[in-house]
Amino acid sequence: MSTKYYDSIHKSPLNEILDPEQVTKLESVERVYPFRSNEYYLSLIDHNNPRDPIRKIIIPDPQELANPGSLDPSGEEGFTPIPGIQHKYPQTALLLVSNTCAGICRFCFRKRLFTGENPPPVCDVNKAIDYLQKQPDLTDVLLSGGDPLMLGASKLDTILSKVRELPSKPIIRIGSKVPAYDPHRLSDTTDICDVLAKHASQEEKIYLINHFNHPHEVTESAKTAISKLKNTGAELVNQTPILEGVNNTPEVMASLFKMLAKLGVPPYYVFQCRPTSGNRHLTVPIEQAMHIIHEAQGCCSGLAKRARYIMSHKSGKIEIVGKTSKHIFMKYHQAVSLSDLNSMLVFKPNPRARWLEDYQHRLTDMVPKMTWLF
Repeated sequence: MSTKYYDSIHKSPLNEILDPEQVTKLESVERVYPFRSNEYYLSLIDHNNPRDPIRKIIIPDPQELANPGSLDPSGEEGFTPIPGIQHKYPQTALLLVSNTCAGICRFCFRKRLFTGENPPPVCDVNKAIDYLQKQPDLTDVLLSGGDPLMLGASKLDTILSKVRELPSKPIIRIGSKVPAYDPHRLSDTTDICDVLAKHASQEEKIYLINHFNHPHEVTESAKTAISKLKNTGAELVNQTPILEGVNNTPEVMASLFKMLAKLGVPPYYVFQCRPTSGNRHLTVPIEQAMHIIHEAQGCCSGLAKRARYIMSHKSGKIEIVGKTSKHIFMKYHQAVSLSDLNSMLVFKPNPRARWLEDYQHRLTDMVPKMTWLF
């Protein structure tokens, strides 16, 4: 059974559920930041709850229009040697293999793929492989987009086959929210899972990076899809941004961690929501978010508490480590400049800070002063 998709509020069931004034307001948002969802995911919304977390994830919000920012807050375009490939760190290359998602998250940090008249192209697979063959330090290839699991099975098979032929034999990672947005795509047919099983072996694993943001997404349908994916031999983990009104309490975050760990999908990263255009109302101040995550981890044990709290900054992947009354501590988990790798950043606390540039009183000199994006 194929899931019905909607690319406009007016053509979706929301047109009948919401009052006309609400629909008009949402349509004004989707003209700037597109809407996309499907009948399955929209059915998870409790329309009697104005604070429903699924609603916050997928339905446009007029606040988006009041939130300026950057369409490329992590400077991805600056690390694009050829169209559709990002190569920020020597070991890892990211291929934009799709410009389609099973739903457009309202907190998406790649809105530039869906907005404007000339969105960035996806990669040409043959040119991508030619480029990757010349990268001696390559250990990982990450398929992203868009969502790679929205590709046809034949196209996905071709891409995976070509990556498997690279001389460096890189680890393959696939980032996908299909198990949350449209689990029936994986459970009702076998073609995608068959392709993953073909390329996931005991010696050469595929890592599927899931994007579950709230426990309400972990439905029985999602659990079935997770089971199907695990049967392919792929290793599953989960990452999520911390989001205002979605998962910004220790109880919700801990529930998500524990629920997924039980299913064999342990937490990997919790990201600071990036300062992308239209995202500010969904961001949680860094020090508040760190407290929430630490409290959540305190309610968990083992694999359920292993997530790192990360800011994907243009200078590198920065882990927010801890805080005292006088200092907040961060560490470069990955860095554009190798001299920054594993180095510490120490700042005076700023309870309103939502991104690195909000920390004006630096006690280290590892990052040059930059202009705040908002």
